[in-house]
Amino acid sequence: MTGEDYKKIIREIPNFPKEGILFYDITTLLKDARALRKVVDEFTEHYIKKQFAIDKVISAESRGFIFGAILAHELHAGFVPLRKPGKLPGKTMSEEYELEYGKDKFEVHEDAIEPGDNCIIVDDLLATGGTAEAAVKLVERLGGKVRGLAFLVELGFLKGRAKFEKYDLLSLVNYEQGE
Repeated sequence: MTGEDYKKIIREIPNFPKEGILFYDITTLLKDARALRKVVDEFTEHYIKKQFAIDKVISAESRGFIFGAILAHELHAGFVPLRKPGKLPGKTMSEEYELEYGKDKFEVHEDAIEPGDNCIIVDDLLATGGTAEAAVKLVERLGGKVRGLAFLVELGFLKGRAKFEKYDLLSLVNYEQGE
């Protein structure tokens, strides 16, 4: 499948979560077994070709968990969830980030990543890059090495990719302004 094929499956919801935002609803892709398998295959193949072991797959709550957990399984890696404040029972560290329509914060267990772990960050969407930037900061603060970032959807017109020029970045679908 190509990015254009995925675009035909992803539902567009205008004015969600607020007026003026066009929301790309990936639940229509998730329910399509063939499309979901293809997304996971593309992510997996990309990292297998890199020929380095991935120790941990890091994903943001909540849609990122779907792809991250499956990819961790495929790569024989551990899975580390980044959660909203107050959701993790152990000792945590946090990182605040800005969204295109507000602020939020992630927490991660302090023992989730070992120094030197090779990590990839997987999420459903790259917009302004705030979420992914917070994930990178948390991984690096814990001593992990960010070896790449993978996204199903990239909103290219928001220029989030520019924050990650020193990292391998994969996105399968790119929307530009007006699409």
